[in-house]
Amino acid sequence: MATILITGANRGIGLALTRLYRARGDDVIAVCRRSSEELDATGARVEAGVDMANASVVSGLTQRLGDARIDVLILNAGIFTNEVLGALDEAAFDAIRRQFEVNTLGPLRVVEAVRGNLVDGGRIGIITSRMGSMADNGSGGYYGYRASKTAVNAVGKSLAVDLAPRGIAVALLHPGFVATEMVGGKGDVSPEQAAQGLAERLDGLTLSHSGSFWHANGSLLPW
Repeated sequence: MATILITGANRGIGLALTRLYRARGDDVIAVCRRSSEELDATGARVEAGVDMANASVVSGLTQRLGDARIDVLILNAGIFTNEVLGALDEAAFDAIRRQFEVNTLGPLRVVEAVRGNLVDGGRIGIITSRMGSMADNGSGGYYGYRASKTAVNAVGKSLAVDLAPRGIAVALLHPGFVATEMVGGKGDVSPEQAAQGLAERLDGLTLSHSGSFWHANGSLLPW
């Protein structure tokens, strides 16, 4: 039995991951801004009130967790908006900044807060997006989301280098186009299907491919 900490666990992919790991018999620490009835029903340990954009709140996870040991850390919390050229007003730039706070700095803040709880030989999965791929961008737009995901890929690569001496492996994971509330229910895979693929990637994660960028289906993605 392992202990898994999942951010953004109250809905969508995070909730599906929580349910999957609980069904496997693992302990789950579910971190979120607000809990949900569905999350409460999983029996996970819920740590609510954690906004990834609030540095002091995220750093408070150190005290909240105490001496809890974390085998797998899944950094799933994220937000998504679309900014288009020709409409980059101050509201759009505010949205871009918010995406960097949550999607890029949020995962790094969590690792900083819980690094003492991570077991040597543990695993970290950062839920990113192929929209953060420079080579794969053929449609433009989505300035904040694309840039924040490209940046978090760089964060994950550095974490893979810095945590290697402790045997901690890091994967950058694209879940697919998942039908969640974040994208208005559109998508070609369910949260449950995405969670299964992500868990399989994390189960097989070793130092030999730490810092790589993966699709949940097991294929490598271009930077």
